Amino acid sequence: MKKYLFILFAITLAFAACKHQGGEKFKVSEVVLSAPPPPQLESQKFAAPVVAADNEIVETNANQIADKPLGNEKLTVVNRADDTEKKIIKEGEIRFETSNVVETRRQIISSLKRLGGYADDDSEDTNGDAGSKEYTLRIRIPAKNFDAFLGTVSSTATKIDSRNIRIKDVTSQFIDIKTRLDNKKLLESRYLQLLNKATKMSDLLQIEDKLAEIRSDIESTQSQLNYMSKQVTYSSLTITFYTRQQEQVAAGNGFSYKLKSALISGWESLQNLFFGLLSNWYLLLVIALLIVFVKRWRGRRMAKQA
Repeated sequence: MKKYLFILFAITLAFAACKHQGGEKFKVSEVVLSAPPPPQLESQKFAAPVVAADNEIVETNANQIADKPLGNEKLTVVNRADDTEKKIIKEGEIRFETSNVVETRRQIISSLKRLGGYADDDSEDTNGDAGSKEYTLRIRIPAKNFDAFLGTVSSTATKIDSRNIRIKDVTSQFIDIKTRLDNKKLLESRYLQLLNKATKMSDLLQIEDKLAEIRSDIESTQSQLNYMSKQVTYSSLTITFYTRQQEQVAAGNGFSYKLKSALISGWESLQNLFFGLLSNWYLLLVIALLIVFVKRWRGRRMAKQA
């Protein structure tokens, strides 16, 4: 019995010793302390923000970016890939023959104004040798009214010689330009915040130079966006129509036309002669003096003979 008690007491002591040793090992375990960060230098306080690389772009919005602290951090940009509205550019040309060019032009201009369009160019050409009279209109029409206007133009034609309509999807290009513009504006906003906090003259000059470069890029990108937006909003169409009706063509081969041209040409020649002589007034004065001298000399000579 005493033997068993002794064994039990030995086991208990061994267990207590192991537990005490494990606690001591935990208490003396080493704790590694990280060194404090180095103090920020004065020249690092206004470091320019670094734009993230293409594979590091984070989708966010302007409010999230404005809440981030300034410093030498990566600038997050806006991704507008969710703008899925289609951007379509329509343009084309149509050429046709009509029985009355004056009436056709009147109908086209009336329909153009009614649908909110306008003409960039309006020209007229008469070919007497070919016996034809031709009009050319280059118009811009709201994209939503392009098909309706094209139907009106086609209805005035006697015979359509050619019609070519082109449709171009520029959605991806539009989104890309818009995204680049928004990111440049966000970068400009960050530099403006840095400019307000800068105190050293060198920092101010450096930030001002960078702002001037960014603003130039913004203006260039904005111009590209405006041009593409105008192309999307207003479609373009070149309309050429002509007639071979002799009563509508001023061929220039008739007697009345030649007589009128001759009278106009003679009047212009007379005007040129008059102004040419007037510009040489000193020669006219010399001639007049010579005539007066000759007349007096002949008068005195005839008087002596008499």
